[in-house]
Amino acid sequence: MLNPAFDPTLLSRIEDAGLNASAPPQQRWIDGWLVRFSDGKAKRARCVNAVASGRMPLADKLALCSALFTEVGLPLFVRITPFSQPADIDRQLADLGMRRIDDTRVMVCADLSGATLPQWKDPHRIERVGHEMFATLVGHLRGSPLAQRQAHSQRLSLSPVPFQGFVMKDDAGLVVCCGQIAIEAGLVGLYDVFTAPAHRSLGLAQRLCEHMLSIAGSQGAEVGYLQVEADNHPARSVYRKLGFTDAYAYHYRAPASQLSE
Repeated sequence: MLNPAFDPTLLSRIEDAGLNASAPPQQRWIDGWLVRFSDGKAKRARCVNAVASGRMPLADKLALCSALFTEVGLPLFVRITPFSQPADIDRQLADLGMRRIDDTRVMVCADLSGATLPQWKDPHRIERVGHEMFATLVGHLRGSPLAQRQAHSQRLSLSPVPFQGFVMKDDAGLVVCCGQIAIEAGLVGLYDVFTAPAHRSLGLAQRLCEHMLSIAGSQGAEVGYLQVEADNHPARSVYRKLGFTDAYAYHYRAPASQLSE
């Protein structure tokens, strides 16, 4: 369901912007499905996006996708949004025994006019970093394996939408928080916002997001969006303080046998 407080055309544009910002070089079309198979951490870059209904029976397309993911050594996930086609695809996948996982919210701030650079007196400082360095640093904070860090760096470097990465350092020069923005046609997406576990509940993520949104506003962004897991209550609380509201939800479907492994 789409939040009726938002223009559905705007939300459709945000869905497109999110797809553009998460585009990996490893992708292909299969009868109306945008199939992505990056070796990175983000599921949105290694899943099936049912963008159009196509002409083939759903089970046949699913078999083709399953074969592809098996070939590249990745699990099969199908991303389901309010925009997925056909409209009853979620039910069809459930009937085929695919289980629902990873309930996620797309949150939107429809007016960034009040975004200003935050002022604080503590020793933390924010720096801009390049794609490879950002992928390395956020991967280190998350504990991601080398293959995922390399895939992330590749995706950022080849993205059709330019990313800008930022890190926050403490007075010892240690990276304690990071995040990225991707700007497209007046929309800015917040991505990879992550705080080191030992430095959480200090307001660092909020400060970093305020900084990034201010930068985006100065570059012409008017609307902000982000994707966050529904049960990530600390992050969702921060985003609400920044003016973001739930706009729509999405989730994934995966084979039951895959989840039980």
